[in-house]
Amino acid sequence: SKGHYVGGHSDKHLLYAPWDKRNELLVGIDSLTADFRQNMSELKKFGINVDKLGYYLPPYEWYNKASVRIVENIGQSTINYTPGINFAADYTTPDMENYRSSQELIDSLYYYENKNGLNGCIILIHPGTHKNRTDKLYNRLDEIIKTLKKKGYRLERL
Repeated sequence: SKGHYVGGHSDKHLLYAPWDKRNELLVGIDSLTADFRQNMSELKKFGINVDKLGYYLPPYEWYNKASVRIVENIGQSTINYTPGINFAADYTTPDMENYRSSQELIDSLYYYENKNGLNGCIILIHPGTHKNRTDKLYNRLDEIIKTLKKKGYRLERL
């Protein structure tokens, strides 16, 4: 209702390609398609008109040409977040080695913005994170948006 884009990201969070052999495909057409459709079914439960969704961010943000073609055949364009912003680490919990607090992530965003600008950037924020992460980045979304708008940025729909 606030105009944020919500799109598919997988239901079971399948790994499409091995980390060390990206050109291989670990899932078949049927399993990837079924996973996508189940994800859309879940989004519908929250009142999202999935017929208007056209972008798909693969699980783990890890994919290859074969998975992109499968996703295209079900009417979606594969996208990814802008590297270097580090917001994708908002799923981490304090017990993880790669944990980043929300403040660290926000500082990383502003550092990136100061160095590179943010025009055209795609920012990923996970709306659902583990209960052990009590420092939820999405709770600071209004603050982030207000700061970016004060700097002259406009948030646009894809």
